[in-house]
Amino acid sequence: MIAQRIMGVVLAGGQSRRFGSDKALAEIAGRPLMARAIASLERQCDAVIVAGREPGVADRPQAGMGPLGGLNGALHHAAAHGFDAVLAIPVDGFDLPADLVGELSPGPAYAIDAPVIGLWPVAVRATLDALLAEDTMHSMRAFALRTGARGVHLSRKPFNINTLGDLIAAKDHAHGL
Repeated sequence: MIAQRIMGVVLAGGQSRRFGSDKALAEIAGRPLMARAIASLERQCDAVIVAGREPGVADRPQAGMGPLGGLNGALHHAAAHGFDAVLAIPVDGFDLPADLVGELSPGPAYAIDAPVIGLWPVAVRATLDALLAEDTMHSMRAFALRTGARGVHLSRKPFNINTLGDLIAAKDHAHGL
């Protein structure tokens, strides 16, 4: 089996409306969520990028398309730089399985409890281009269905931090992680 070159992407282009401030800068045990997400990917990927904010890869075809816009920008960036697949996580992705790539391999695959977490071969970028051109809902599950992606129950249920209450619950769970 030939090893794949995997680019990690932190999807960070959201508005954080429910959270009330920039979620990427919120801290758990003194570390911003963005830094935690990047560190999680650095342990598993050949390179890591951030999508949806400067500096980083722009959403494609435009901002405001949700996680799929960031994923699409990352897939095109990865393909242009010789990568085989993209491992995507949200900016609030922390305390993820240590072998997330292994749990999601082979791609395309996504986490059932958090479909924004997924392993996507760069070949699916044309499918995503087409979906974003015609679908105004920008549904991660619709994209997964179109690509034949497998839904995977991860060994650890990922956090979804949308409110300050969610952040408090995550802090209680983290205990200094």
